[in-house]
Order: sequence, then C-alpha cells, then structure tokens
Amino acid sequence: MKIAHLGHSTIYLELADDTKIIIDPYIDAQLPEMWQANHLKVDYIILTHGHGDHVAGVFDLIKHQQPTIIAVAEIANFFAKLGQKVHGMNIGGGFDFPFGRVTMTHALHTSSLEYEGQVHYLGNPAGIIIEADGKTFYHAGDTAEFMEMDLLGEDYEIDFACLPIGDNYTMGPKQAARCAKRIQAKKVLPIHYNTFPVIKQDPQKFIDLLTDAKGIVLPFGKIYEI
Repeated sequence: MKIAHLGHSTIYLELADDTKIIIDPYIDAQLPEMWQANHLKVDYIILTHGHGDHVAGVFDLIKHQQPTIIAVAEIANFFAKLGQKVHGMNIGGGFDFPFGRVTMTHALHTSSLEYEGQVHYLGNPAGIIIEADGKTFYHAGDTAEFMEMDLLGEDYEIDFACLPIGDNYTMGPKQAARCAKRIQAKKVLPIHYNTFPVIKQDPQKFIDLLTDAKGIVLPFGKIYEI
C-alpha cells in the first residue's frame, strides 16, 4: 500500500493490485500536473462527508473519468443523480470490494454541500477504515474526539492513521495526539491544517505530543509506502 498526501485532507492510495483510490479530493493547485484532475487516474473516490473542502475535486475528476464514488448513502445518492457510479454505505457498515474491505466509522462533525445555489444536507459524516494489502489504514475525516475511538484500537491493528489537527472545525493537536494513542495507530499523518488561517498549526508540535505512534509529515505529492 502506497500513500501520498495531496494537500488538506486529500489522500491518494495505490494498492498492490494497481487499484488507485483518492479520499476527500481537494487537490493542492501547486502540485505537479501528474496530480491534477485532468491527469490523475483513480478507480475509486471515497468521501468522508460533503463539505466543499472535501468534495470539490470530485467535480473535476469526473469530467475526465468515471470512478466509483464510495460514501454514506445521502452523498452517494447525490452523485448518482448526477449520473455517477456510486456505492452507498453507512456508519458501522463494511463491504468487501475487489481491492479490500472498507468500513465506515463514526465521526463528530456536520455534512452539507452548496451546489448550484442550493444547500444539500448529506447525512452524517464518517471516518474510513480500509483493509488491503495486509495493512489497515484509517482516515478519520473531519472529527472531534469521540469515545468509540477506543473500540477502533480494540477492533483493528491500525498501521497508518490520518488525523485532523487544525482545531476550530475539528479537534486540535492535543486531542488528535490523544486519539492516536487511543486507536493504537503505529504511524500517524496530520491532516486538515494550514489550508486556511483559522486552522493554522505547526505539525511538528503535534508530532512532539505523540507518545506511542510515529508521526509523519509528508511533503505534498511524495509517495510513501506503508
């Protein structure tokens, strides 16, 4: 399993069977052309919730290809009405895809999207567990700390976790570091920070708060093997 951080909360995964997945596409415009929507090829788009800074890139990607969109039922239905291939899920549910298993977890946040002048409320936000290539990957989405994180640590051996640290809209560094311990992640990548002034953070300060997990800050677009 290979991973790249493409800015904000956007994560690209490339699996051993050559399946390519992008989570919450909001791709940094400064990245090389290979990472931009008119060049990047993906088989699946996974969405944690409906906010623009997590789905804006979907509209660019689907101009050039027809990936399957995996999301909670309300988001899946929204994109199905736009003619897209979708797989709807909901919190607590899992499904075995050809590349591996995806499970939707709890997240504490909201979920809506302004589209063509209307606000669409799109169900509950979620986190994502992906089990593939003998690895377990967790993307928390946008979330506050919640008690069920202890259960994630009990139910899964999380090899790599992406946790928001920006504060204001999500948990901040202190809470995220505590969550890393609670989910018993081996490696942790901070996400959802420094995109806007109100979520400005120093990722190294978050890493310094970690007690068990190894903290990693990836330059945007750099491929890392989990």
